[in-house]
Amino acid sequence: MGECCPPMDLFRSEPMQLVQIIIPIESAHLTVSYLGDLGLLQFKDLNAEKSPFQRTYAAQIKRCAEMARKLRFFKDQMLKANLPSSKSKRQVDVNVDDLEVKLGEFEAELIEINSNSEKLQRSYNELIEYKLVMEKAGEFFHSAQSSAALQQRENESRHIGDESLDTPLLLEQEASTDPSKQVKLGFLTGLVPRGKSLAFERILFRATRGNVFLRQAVVENPVTDPVSGEKVEKNVFVVFYSGERAKNKILKICEAFGANRYSFPEDLGRQAQMITSVSGRISELKTTIDIGLLHQGSLLQTIGERFEHWNLLVRKEKSIYHHLNMLSLDVTKKCLVAEGWSPIFASKQIQDALQRAAFDSNSQVGAIFQVLHTQEAPPTYFRTNKFTSSFQEIVEAYGVAKYQEANPAVYTIVTFPFLFAVMFGDWGHGICLLLATLYLIGRERKLSSQKLGDIMEMAFGGRYVILLMAIFSIYTGLIYNEFFSVPFELFGSSAYACRDLSCRYMLKLWICLCCLHVLNCL
Repeated sequence: MGECCPPMDLFRSEPMQLVQIIIPIESAHLTVSYLGDLGLLQFKDLNAEKSPFQRTYAAQIKRCAEMARKLRFFKDQMLKANLPSSKSKRQVDVNVDDLEVKLGEFEAELIEINSNSEKLQRSYNELIEYKLVMEKAGEFFHSAQSSAALQQRENESRHIGDESLDTPLLLEQEASTDPSKQVKLGFLTGLVPRGKSLAFERILFRATRGNVFLRQAVVENPVTDPVSGEKVEKNVFVVFYSGERAKNKILKICEAFGANRYSFPEDLGRQAQMITSVSGRISELKTTIDIGLLHQGSLLQTIGERFEHWNLLVRKEKSIYHHLNMLSLDVTKKCLVAEGWSPIFASKQIQDALQRAAFDSNSQVGAIFQVLHTQEAPPTYFRTNKFTSSFQEIVEAYGVAKYQEANPAVYTIVTFPFLFAVMFGDWGHGICLLLATLYLIGRERKLSSQKLGDIMEMAFGGRYVILLMAIFSIYTGLIYNEFFSVPFELFGSSAYACRDLSCRYMLKLWICLCCLHVLNCL
């Protein structure tokens, strides 16, 4: 790496130094950004006594958190629509201020689309239920009217056949009945969940003391409930009642059981007209809903192409302001003071990053870099590469070595795969593991730029660990004479085979005793 980066010392952590950087306030943002990209400086929190809301850049962090919330909302919408986020080949640099405006516009548009879609879907589901009610209840009214007409014709034929001297008097008595004393029945129609239909019938009977007449018809296929939006098996019901008190009771019971009520005309001709009208409205709503879904899908597709870029930008921006809040504001309020730990070899790289940030931000004054002498214990920093990083992470999962202490990861490079192989010990499985690892290593440049799943990401990160584990497993498998859990006699038959008849007899006896012991234990 040149003069700035001496050869990596695997056995000891890097020598560290405490540095102080005085940064002009106009170049502070770019300075922290470039130092973060460099990754060789650990900032100290100089405002530990302040709460997060009392710090200088609390408003900017809140702003970034709001943008992150909008991005999470977009991600949830894409997951619901089964649209994965994909990296666009052409990424356009966008300013954070412009991104905030754009995210707000996209959020408002998506919320409006979702609201309209929910209203249209609810209306669509209500019309589907209304159509079912008219069809099922219409069949009941049609059959009732047919049976009433048939019964009337039978009664008329009886009266004609049984005419006597008393017949005119009876007809006059029936005709003189007061119409105001006739009882007029009302009815309510709707749908009730099938699982609640029996309880619904019992409660209606008890609440009205049996003064109702209930008919139910089963809906063959589950219907989408307009309120919950879930598929529910339902029954169409028709309740006949007499009086307003009974009607009020029935309405309360329907509300308690989640039964959706719909108005229903008695006239058969009007029923057919309403069914035709409802069918037309259903087709129109279906077309409108499909157009809305297409618009929503295209909008989410546009967001998905830039989502990863936007998410990375917002996370980076939030991290920058988080570290700026760790800096101390000078009394003149024209510069920020930062302190942090860095490896000694990184001084030149840090100074180059400071000069570049001052130049890019058009700052008239550059940042001041100086080394501080302190008695504090420095943090531990091990330089790693793509081969040693996985072993270092395994070691640091159990504990981090002290400053300048021997690095256990060096020994783990050998001991960890070997101990795994002692347990795994099968050269057939080891070859399969080796081939899979060689595939990951051969395509590591392409796979490193892709977004992998959780398990695949873990396997790809530890590909060199798995490589050594596979090689050691092949070695121990040959020693164990194991090939896919089957003995593979490369070096001749086993030296422990029984060649004597007495030995075989004792072996069978020992196996029988072991089986008896196991049975007694059970």
